[in-house]
Amino acid sequence: MTTFPSFRLNNGVDIPALGIGCWMGYVPPPDGGDEITQMVEHALKIGYRHVDTAFNYGNEVQVGRGIRNSGVPRSELFVTTKLTSEHHGMVQEALQISLTNLGLEYIDLYLMHWPQTLTEDGKALQPDEHPNFIDTWKEMEKLLPTGRVRAIGVSNFSPKNLDILLPAITIVPAVNQVEMHPMLPQIELFEYCKRKSILLTAYSPLGKHKPAIAEHPSLLSITKEKGCTTAQVLLSWLVNQGVAVVPKSVHKERIEENLSFIDLSEPDLKALSEIHKAPGMHRSVCGFHGNGRMCFGWTYEQLGWPMKEGGIIW
Repeated sequence: MTTFPSFRLNNGVDIPALGIGCWMGYVPPPDGGDEITQMVEHALKIGYRHVDTAFNYGNEVQVGRGIRNSGVPRSELFVTTKLTSEHHGMVQEALQISLTNLGLEYIDLYLMHWPQTLTEDGKALQPDEHPNFIDTWKEMEKLLPTGRVRAIGVSNFSPKNLDILLPAITIVPAVNQVEMHPMLPQIELFEYCKRKSILLTAYSPLGKHKPAIAEHPSLLSITKEKGCTTAQVLLSWLVNQGVAVVPKSVHKERIEENLSFIDLSEPDLKALSEIHKAPGMHRSVCGFHGNGRMCFGWTYEQLGWPMKEGGIIW
């Protein structure tokens, strides 16, 4: 076992391949966020250098407190946060809100969280309405010369919407953060982003510990052979392919275990990459795909994700 590597983004900035994910649910816990503060502080103290949060996680303040409590110099850290869909029409102001929340002078990576623009009352604008994601991205490009962000990217973008975005903009996104694990390996998107020099970052990289993944014979065989955890194998499977990962855990022992990178053989990688091919296995594990018809106000055709009821990919 070794430590995780870093990847170089298309603008020359280095991003640690492993980050601590900070999605804890949309409402901060009743304790006022102490749990997320302690999680971030512990992760940084034991060697993590990448923190991934978002405005609409509702915990940027607590994440910032964990960063400060860790005592790790800001120059050693890579901090990612995300522009919420309700703020697509106020990019400059939204960044400043996140900077203030986090208590930081700059963000290493600022992502457009979703392609949809939402109004303050939660209504989704349609792709032909303004501001659309092209308008929003052009405003995000203006952030780079200010020094308040080092890199910009997107999240939850399909090849279809990247095909719409890229011809209309000046700066290619450095990152596209999407759900990715052996049940949803994002093969088409992975190859697309590789051609465009866009790094993929995987959220839910452990498949939310669903038994269909965690108890799969191929995975268990590798963990037995390597003498490691299923999480270590799943994270390393992605990083071996050149994908960054941002797993979340509030358990100190799991945070520590996830810090170990496993060198996997080609047969190991292939076995894990075959898991999604079994009937009914190629699917999302995220609850927001439950009805298979709409996702945050857009159809799956508009999003470019071939989804049907239950999160199963066509």
